[in-house]
Amino acid sequence: MPSSNPLPPKENALFKRILKCYEHKQYKNGLKFAKQILSNPKFTEHGETLAMKGLTLNCIGRKEEAYEYVRRGLRNDLKSHVCWHVYGLLQRSDKKYDEAIKCYRNALKWEKDNIQILRDLSLLQIQMRDLEGYRDTRYQLLMLRPTQRASWIGYAMSFHLLEEYKNALNILETFLEQQKGNNFDYEHSELLLYQNLIIQESGDLKEALKHLESTQDQIVDKLTLKENLGELNLKLKQFDRAAEYFEELIQRNPENTNYYNKLIQAKRLENNQDVVKFYLTYAEKYPRAMPPRRLPLNYATGDDFRNLVDKYMRKALSKGVPPLFVDLRSLYADKSKADTIESLLLHYVEVLKKTGKYSESEVNNGPKEPASALLWVYYYLAQHYDYLKLTEKAIHYIDAAIEHTPTLIELFVVKGRIYKHAGDNHEAYKWLDEAQALDTADRYINSKCAKYMLRANYIKEAEDTCGKFTREGVSAMENLNEMQCMWFQTECALAYQRLGRYGDSLKKCHEIDRHFSEIIEDQFDFHTYCMRKMTLRSYVGLLRLEDVLRGHPFYFKAAKCAIEVYLHLFDEPLKDESAEQELNTENLAPSELKKLRNKQRKARRKAEQESAQQREAQVKKDQHHKSRQQGDVEADTPQLDELVPDKLARVDDPLEQAIKFLQPLQTLAKDRIETHLMAFELYYRKRRVLLMLQSIKRAYIVDPKNPKLHSCLIRFNRFIQENKGSWDPSVEQVIAQETKVYFDNKDAYRLNKEFLENNSNSLQAVLEGAKVMYQLDNKRQREAISLATDLDNKYDVNIDVCTNVLNSLRAGEFGSCDAQLDEFTKKCNGVFPYSAAFKPPSAKVEAINSNEANHVQEQDSN
Repeated sequence: MPSSNPLPPKENALFKRILKCYEHKQYKNGLKFAKQILSNPKFTEHGETLAMKGLTLNCIGRKEEAYEYVRRGLRNDLKSHVCWHVYGLLQRSDKKYDEAIKCYRNALKWEKDNIQILRDLSLLQIQMRDLEGYRDTRYQLLMLRPTQRASWIGYAMSFHLLEEYKNALNILETFLEQQKGNNFDYEHSELLLYQNLIIQESGDLKEALKHLESTQDQIVDKLTLKENLGELNLKLKQFDRAAEYFEELIQRNPENTNYYNKLIQAKRLENNQDVVKFYLTYAEKYPRAMPPRRLPLNYATGDDFRNLVDKYMRKALSKGVPPLFVDLRSLYADKSKADTIESLLLHYVEVLKKTGKYSESEVNNGPKEPASALLWVYYYLAQHYDYLKLTEKAIHYIDAAIEHTPTLIELFVVKGRIYKHAGDNHEAYKWLDEAQALDTADRYINSKCAKYMLRANYIKEAEDTCGKFTREGVSAMENLNEMQCMWFQTECALAYQRLGRYGDSLKKCHEIDRHFSEIIEDQFDFHTYCMRKMTLRSYVGLLRLEDVLRGHPFYFKAAKCAIEVYLHLFDEPLKDESAEQELNTENLAPSELKKLRNKQRKARRKAEQESAQQREAQVKKDQHHKSRQQGDVEADTPQLDELVPDKLARVDDPLEQAIKFLQPLQTLAKDRIETHLMAFELYYRKRRVLLMLQSIKRAYIVDPKNPKLHSCLIRFNRFIQENKGSWDPSVEQVIAQETKVYFDNKDAYRLNKEFLENNSNSLQAVLEGAKVMYQLDNKRQREAISLATDLDNKYDVNIDVCTNVLNSLRAGEFGSCDAQLDEFTKKCNGVFPYSAAFKPPSAKVEAINSNEANHVQEQDSN
């Protein structure tokens, strides 16, 4: 690279060797050559050498020194593109992409045609989705390297991402004109399919079909070719040709349900009977295929359905197919189909016990069914009744199955699931533990058992269970975090939240947030790789996935948990433990004080052991990194702050922290009403009236009849009335205009009265209305509690809603009401006898004590 401050030939040769050592990752040699230049009194402050020394130091992990040398080099030579480029590389290694872009732009001021700087800049621009900047940079690269394929493809892709399809197609067409006569390979085939994708997205389906048909000999991926041809013909209503393609695809893969659905559209079969006949034809043609036997059950009715489902279930039960219920569960949306299935199964049980056949009319026809057939009927019936919330019957049949074959793991899993659905997480975990004990080498059962343990708040036990499959020498919790095992971490966060360990819960939520940040950063490696390998359609899919990544259910769960915890910490900040302990110890008897001191000592010792293990693991990790061959700049990721639970739980600005979790949800989970309800709760506490109004408007669009939205509307109404006149006139005008739809000039009392009258058949709605009634007038406590605890004539009386009522009574949202609380608990216990939430306190204590006793015995034996 030409220097702004050139060195004499000898030193210049050394400088070139530094560059070569950096490229070949020979960092020690590079530092040696840098030292030789800098030890010369004339060049001790040579900017570019200092910058390269800093870059080399960064690669071996000496980050602070690296920054010091690079900044010093930059100060000594501000006009050097090398110094600015190196500073940009340093910022990029710390994931400070905006700062790195500024550095690259400064470098280009002094060396506008430097290809390496332009490439690095383009990578950061696509990473940050600066698509206009990316387009301009790719244009410069195309002008500098017009013979390189990547230059053309990158420039075309920039227009595609900006949805300027015509320009993108013109560039690709020009490039393909130059490629004529070359050998057609897989990469060329991918480029043609990418070109076709752009034509389809531009909306010109006729041109897309014409392009595919004209280039099909050059396309290697015949499966994608036929799928696209079939889809395009179908969209263009060329049904006969579409049908031909989908018939070919079915012949190729008769297990793909999508092909059958597309073929039905192509054949324009609208009558259910015609669809059933269509599937039966293909069932004869492909007797081993599953879809043509299963899919007609969605369309058949009456006796046709009975005959088909009878045949389908008999085959599966004789063969022993555990997921049969999961396969047929979607049919339960039609009650008549569920009843038909139930009557068939009960008939099977009766006849199998007597004759060993599914039907008495077949007694003399062929051999008996296998003995396991009855077992799988019991297994199905247990799941069937569990789905219908008939817990007694479900337990009866699963117990019959266990008695029949007490070594089948699936039976214990189902029994655990029945108890989970019935509301007893402790009993559910016990049955999963039993299943796990039958096969300790089964990772699926191990994970399921751990999940049930976390649902029952047994976090240590869950960690130990997962420890059977994690890396040795590292705690299971740490290893699961390294592996980004998010199902475990979300369940952990929720368990800690239920236990009131808010710092630990937040730690898990932040760990999940970091996983998503890592996944977004990991796409950096693919920007050059995909362009080089021509996997362009997959690359565009990756970019679009990354844009909506935080809309994933795992992130939503973690963010919701974090926001709820931060709201709780804002409402009830944690007290200072040390001061509280000092106050408590003054009033304790000597014996009690001694016990407390022992407990504190044990807790301290345990904490010290855990921190020592973490330090040891960190040392091992550092040694592993050092022993590994040194990687490039990106390999040295910035050190993130340690997540300390106590610090997380005692932040000064819990609402600001919650907003960080909320913002991605407002963009990517805006179709979920919980997002907007949480936003309202946050802004209500921050007293931001326009943002409260925005949250209510968005929630109203999603679900105007949501009970919690009613509660928010009433609070918002009262907030406006109490603060009228304190805002800017223009804000007052906006509020008055926008709230007409919701309030219609009615006060809070009238709004709540109408809501209760209109939703008297919903327990969840009545609960929210009753809470509002008590908030508006606490003299109506008895009436509010009576409304909230009345279970008669409600369509949504289930464990979750009744638990919400119970929690509201316990939390004092209706004031002091111990007698009504006990009465409601007894009433719910009668309706849901298996649910732990409604069991008498003595039964709960007994279950917990037995578990703790077992836990203590295990610790003693260890």
